[in-house]
Amino acid sequence: MNLIAAIMLLFATACTPEDKPLSPASTTVGDITLTIGDRTFTATLEQNSTSEAFRALLPLTLEMQELNGNEKYHYLSQPLPTNRTKVGTIHAGDIMLYGDNCVVVFYETFTTTYSYSPIGHITNPESLKATLGSGKVNISFTAEISQKSKSTEQ
Repeated sequence: MNLIAAIMLLFATACTPEDKPLSPASTTVGDITLTIGDRTFTATLEQNSTSEAFRALLPLTLEMQELNGNEKYHYLSQPLPTNRTKVGTIHAGDIMLYGDNCVVVFYETFTTTYSYSPIGHITNPESLKATLGSGKVNISFTAEISQKSKSTEQ
């Protein structure tokens, strides 16, 4: 078993199947960029195993399908760890995981009884709906690679 598969298995077995309440003050861990056509959007990631595993897949371009006039989705070829939460309200710009392998980018705000694992949120989603359009769309997700500075002894 390769290292990545072992880590993914560890994440998957460490998660519980119960839904967790959404924390009002969630903590975030960094930004990613979504590129749709010639437009870019910045999203801040949540601090959880789902977002960490998603970020590890980047860079990634997904062909996302339209659903319900409020979201674009894509089924990944591999499962991610889950942190299912009954979110109550989906906000335009939310990036979530449905089940363990369906990445969803929401472009409308609405209430829901479904549970999702939060990945992140687009910081300025005002033009997101117009940019996504109707039907399929390719979205590229990228993250900056942080490099530790090396010090030299003299």
